[in-house]
Amino acid sequence: MRILGIETSCDETAAAVVDDRRHVLADVVRSQQDAHAPYGGIVPEIAARAHVETLDGIIAQAMDMAETGFDELDGVAVAGGPGLIGGVIVGVMTAKGIAAARNIPFIAVNHLEGHALTARLTDDIGFPYLLLLVSGGHCQLLVAEGVGRYRRLGTTIDDAVGEAFDKTAKMLGLGFPGGPAVERAAGSGDGSRFALPRPMKGRDGCHFSFSGLKTAVRQTVEALPPGEVSAKDTADLCASFQCAVADVVADRTRNACAAFRESHPDGDTLVVAGGVAANGHLRETLKGLAGEQGMRFVAPPQKLCTDNAAMIAWAGIERLKLGLTDGLDFAPRPRWPLDPEAPKATGAGIKA
Repeated sequence: MRILGIETSCDETAAAVVDDRRHVLADVVRSQQDAHAPYGGIVPEIAARAHVETLDGIIAQAMDMAETGFDELDGVAVAGGPGLIGGVIVGVMTAKGIAAARNIPFIAVNHLEGHALTARLTDDIGFPYLLLLVSGGHCQLLVAEGVGRYRRLGTTIDDAVGEAFDKTAKMLGLGFPGGPAVERAAGSGDGSRFALPRPMKGRDGCHFSFSGLKTAVRQTVEALPPGEVSAKDTADLCASFQCAVADVVADRTRNACAAFRESHPDGDTLVVAGGVAANGHLRETLKGLAGEQGMRFVAPPQKLCTDNAAMIAWAGIERLKLGLTDGLDFAPRPRWPLDPEAPKATGAGIKA
């Protein structure tokens, strides 16, 4: 089985060809980083226009790299949401056109499920497993029980961790995207210099909160002596922020491990996925936590943590094998929770 995957849910235009033997035959990603950098964040209209202008060429490049003709495809999978709706529409309509023209199955993939199943592409792990999904727009702990079957244990009550990285980078003038910039600066910093808060740490449950941490970074910057923040100040603050994030995430994940083991006594795998999973300090912290909990730790290669189409193609394979295809009347979705039954998380009654 050979599937074409398409990913346009945010600011990467991507296409990939993957087969059911876990071979990534092609994986092409074109970043829009330069187009959005002057604005310090992603501009949805610019992103959608860039997808329109480049997607056909990216698909052609992937097909050539995979040495595959459209008549050799067993289906086309596309990120159908959640995401910036303009970009999602571009990918979905392109995939529908290919599916209709070639009379092959069309599979609409939840972008988050693409991240969730990447570890099954790279490490061939079985269900169930505990999943920490951390990215610019999402921060969740879930039990992955099967394809399309996820039970949420915790989520953020305010900001996603990736957003906190981006805002920290912006406050310090490090540019966009913020995650890699903060990690680079933190490499030469002293993580103990600034006493930043650890919101929710030590509390019951698995929910996250990063708004207070983000505010504390801003207040710390404002409290520094007038004038430009020095390179040492920047490095130390980035390192302190990164340590705070890792402490909070590890604490919340430790609680999730207990809840996971209670419902699945034989469960033994902790998976971290999503763009923030590329952060080396966070990976090492979670790897240590997994060892402490007697669990296997799995993190996909950094290239497959950030948005890509290989994960969409693989999720398409998983779904197609189960007969889970979609009609050409599928409507792109700006929101698409992995666990639709999970109650809305709020800060009511919770103090950071």
